[in-house]
Amino acid sequence: MKVVTFGEIMLRLATPGYLRFNQTDNLTATFGGGEANVAVSLANFGIPVDFVTRLPKNDIAQSCVMDLRKYGVGVDKIVYGGDRIGIYFLETGAVSRGSKVVYDRAHSAVSEIKSGMIDWDKVFEDVNWFHWTGITPAISQGAADVCLEAIQKANEKGITVSCDLNYRKNLWNYGKKAGEVMPALVAGTDVILGNEEDAEKVLGIKPEGVDVTGGHVEAAAYESVSKQIMAKFPRCKKVITTLRGSINANHNSWSGVLWDGKTLFEAPTYQITDIVDRVGGGDSFMGGLIYGLLTYTSDDQKALNFAVAASCLKHTIYGDYNQVTVDEVEKLMGGDASGRVAR
Repeated sequence: MKVVTFGEIMLRLATPGYLRFNQTDNLTATFGGGEANVAVSLANFGIPVDFVTRLPKNDIAQSCVMDLRKYGVGVDKIVYGGDRIGIYFLETGAVSRGSKVVYDRAHSAVSEIKSGMIDWDKVFEDVNWFHWTGITPAISQGAADVCLEAIQKANEKGITVSCDLNYRKNLWNYGKKAGEVMPALVAGTDVILGNEEDAEKVLGIKPEGVDVTGGHVEAAAYESVSKQIMAKFPRCKKVITTLRGSINANHNSWSGVLWDGKTLFEAPTYQITDIVDRVGGGDSFMGGLIYGLLTYTSDDQKALNFAVAASCLKHTIYGDYNQVTVDEVEKLMGGDASGRVAR
C-alpha cells in the first residue's frame, strides 16, 4: 500500500505558550500544512507515503525537506521552482480567547504552480491512495488546476481519492469562490471528510439542528448531509464528519461519524480538557482514517474509531504533526486514557 498527498507546506512561526503577537519578541519555528500533516501521520503508522509539493531552492525549503524526511515521508517527487516558501503565524488562544492565524503565503512556490509541472504518471506509480484538501485549490487558480489534474489522473488509474474539504475563508481571494471551484474536484473523490461549515460553504449543503457553540454536537444530524453529498457526487463511497464541540479554547469534545451509504457509524466521544495544540487536529483525523480504511478493510467502525482516537492524541502534541504510534492509538481505543508513565 502506498499513499500520495499533494499540497502546500509552510514555515510555522508560533508565539511561545499563550502569548499574544504583541507580547513576544521571539517565535518558535516548525513546519506544517494540511497534506504534509497527513503524510507524517501515515509515515508514523508505517504506511509508505510521498508528499508532493513545489518548493524554492533555498536553505529554508531544504530544512523543510529534511524535516519531512526525518519522519519517513518520501520527498523525491517534490518539484522545485519559485522564490519562497509560505509562512503562517500562530497565536495560541486560551479559555474564551480563540487562537489566531495570520497567513503570509502570497506568491509562494506552490501558489505559482502550473499544469504540467508535475509528472503525475510517475508520481502515481504503484500508488493506491491519493489525498488532497480544499486548502490547495484555495491558494490560486494554478494550484486548483494542478489539483484537478492529479484527481483526474488518479481516477484514470483506479487510485482511491480522498479529500478534506477544509474551508478557509481567508484563502479564497484570487477571484473565485469555493463553490465555483470545489465541486469539479469533489466529483472525482471517493472518500470525503468535512464538518458542518465545510459542507455549507464548499458544497452548499446545510445541516439542520446543529449548534457547535454549546459544547455538544448531535451526530445523527449529519446523516441527511451525508446523503445529500452522495446524491450530488455519486462517485463518493464514504462521507465522514468530524464532530468538535467547542466548550472553550482549551476544552473540546471530539468524535466523528461515517456514512457508507447505508449505515451511520458513530465513534466514542472524547473530552479533551487541556489542549496543547489543536492545529492539525483534522489532519490527524484524516491520517488516522486513511490508515484505518487501508488496514481494517472490512470494519468501518474500527477505522473511524482509530481516526478519532489518533486525532484526540494529536491535541496533546505541540506542532502541526501527529507524532504518535499505532500502539498508542490502539491503547486509547481500548479505553486506557490514564496517561500513566510507560516504563
